[in-house]
Amino acid sequence: MTPVHILLVEDNEGDIVLTLEAFKDGKLKNSIQVVRDGEEALQYLHQQGPYLNATLPDIILLDINLPRMDGKEVLLYIKSHDQFKLIPVVVLTTSSSEKDISDVYASFANCYITKPVDFEKFTKVIRSIEEFWISIVQLPVKK
Repeated sequence: MTPVHILLVEDNEGDIVLTLEAFKDGKLKNSIQVVRDGEEALQYLHQQGPYLNATLPDIILLDINLPRMDGKEVLLYIKSHDQFKLIPVVVLTTSSSEKDISDVYASFANCYITKPVDFEKFTKVIRSIEEFWISIVQLPVKK
């Protein structure tokens, strides 16, 4: 199986470490790039600044509580631009607010997951994401 390129958009260092560890412990070898705010995510997608040679991701894991440009704005941007709108976006956030959930689905998020605070449960969620989005789902071919 070809490695899947994942873009993790997350500002919390602890969550970054947990996510990377959970993917590392998984069976599949994936390429994971991390950006820490919304503006950096857009630079990555447009291959600007330090991301001139960035590979367009096959899937995006997006927190909504981000500095500089929040995740809802990033999601809306991604889903309103032809070159990015087919990339699945999994919102992975601490918020369980009904408004946040409604807002991201209205902006065409592919799914919404509230991060568990317990390490084992968090790891299980990441492995479930990996199993479903990388092992089961057929992702669109990049053009």
